[in-house]
Amino acid sequence: MRLSIIIPVYNVEKYVAECLDSVLNQGLDVNNHEIIVINDGSPDGSLEIVESYAEKHQQIKVISKENGGLSSARNCGIEHAVGKYIYFLDSDDFLLPNCLNTIVDTCENYDLEVLTFWSERFISLPSFDAATLIDQKNQASTKAPQLSEIVSGEDYVANLPYRNEAWWYVINRKFLDGLGIEFEEGRFLEDAAFTLGVFLKAKKMAHLHLDAHRYRETPGSILTNREPSHYNKLIRDMQNAALAFDPILKNLENKTSNPICIARIKAKQQSLVFFSMMRMLKSTMSIEEVKLRMNEMTAIEAFPLDSLLGKDYNGLTYQVMVRLFKTEPRFYFFFRIANPIFKLKNKILK
Repeated sequence: MRLSIIIPVYNVEKYVAECLDSVLNQGLDVNNHEIIVINDGSPDGSLEIVESYAEKHQQIKVISKENGGLSSARNCGIEHAVGKYIYFLDSDDFLLPNCLNTIVDTCENYDLEVLTFWSERFISLPSFDAATLIDQKNQASTKAPQLSEIVSGEDYVANLPYRNEAWWYVINRKFLDGLGIEFEEGRFLEDAAFTLGVFLKAKKMAHLHLDAHRYRETPGSILTNREPSHYNKLIRDMQNAALAFDPILKNLENKTSNPICIARIKAKQQSLVFFSMMRMLKSTMSIEEVKLRMNEMTAIEAFPLDSLLGKDYNGLTYQVMVRLFKTEPRFYFFFRIANPIFKLKNKILK
């Protein structure tokens, strides 16, 4: 079997049919791929929807488990996968038509361990029409997508498109099994350390210039949910992800690895700190907890943000905020001013 597509499902009854339809619209051989849907204890109607699809399509396998979060569901999918390659797709996202055959063909033709491709974010509004977007894609240029140079993981991270999420690349399953790497369970942003760990172990990976994936941004998602306990957990998990980068960076520095690779990972680490700080201003965290967490970031040299600006983060907002947050005392000053304002605003909006 060529491909295992792992789709965790939790409270996505609005979107999961669109996700599954997009996978079924890939022109894949029914007998040569599997769609593993992990029902992560979803309390809404998601399970009924995916089971109705499984009754009609033999390649869809539904596995139900107690709720354990996205990481737990992905790890469960890895355990059950038998395809030569693995792809993780979130159940509120979708694929553009006829992409996966091209992606898997490229992996096989060049014996790649990891292949990345393009993904775009979109904001899910009532007026959004996936069918129109897909039709436009079908009418687009049919030129064969270009493949980047085939490089090691370190050289890839140094020079090619690099982001934290798991849905913009496919992985050779035997290669992944040999790494012993899993998604950390119980955390948000679990993709960050997983993706970096996989990439840095690869000997042969590349980027395919193929527009293949759409990431849906919805109100109440992991990154947009403003409920205080969720919001504070997101901040803590952002900084936990930054902590997970520390031993990886130290190992690369000890090996005198590619300095451009190290600098880019450092920027990714500091971006996690930067976005956590931006959220701290709007959070219900106490100044005592903020200081404790910022001291942790300083201890691993993820703060000050002296490595953030560069290839991936160079806009005016980044430049201004990095200067404003130049030292811990300066950040605490802005926190003491901004935090009460945001708290009052949230109270009024309620």
